[in-house]
Amino acid sequence: MQLHESVQVNHDRLHALYGEMDPANAEDVVCRAMEELALRMAHCDRLYRKGELEELRRSAKSLIAIADQIGMDVLASVAKDVVTCTEVRDQVALAATLGRLLRTGEGSLTAIWDLQDIQI
Repeated sequence: MQLHESVQVNHDRLHALYGEMDPANAEDVVCRAMEELALRMAHCDRLYRKGELEELRRSAKSLIAIADQIGMDVLASVAKDVVTCTEVRDQVALAATLGRLLRTGEGSLTAIWDLQDIQI
């Protein structure tokens, strides 16, 4: 079974970000956010495998803020679901939702990367 997650980038949020600062600085913010998201998603996966749910919750919460900053609304929403699963200690839902977070994150990063060739 191959799972595919639909991702969307909030173009309005990206336009606003680019409008708030010069293009070079905005590009730097987006690139740093993408790098940080990739690192935190990998960290979330490691924490889950170790059973460190409280740390996983904190890491997922930090993903929300970063994803919101660069218009990754779907990723932010899925990260919120991961936080909820850690809080209610639902292991089955957490496993499924974390898998979705990783798939959505990968797709979102690819979508933002693809936009770099397009004038925002």
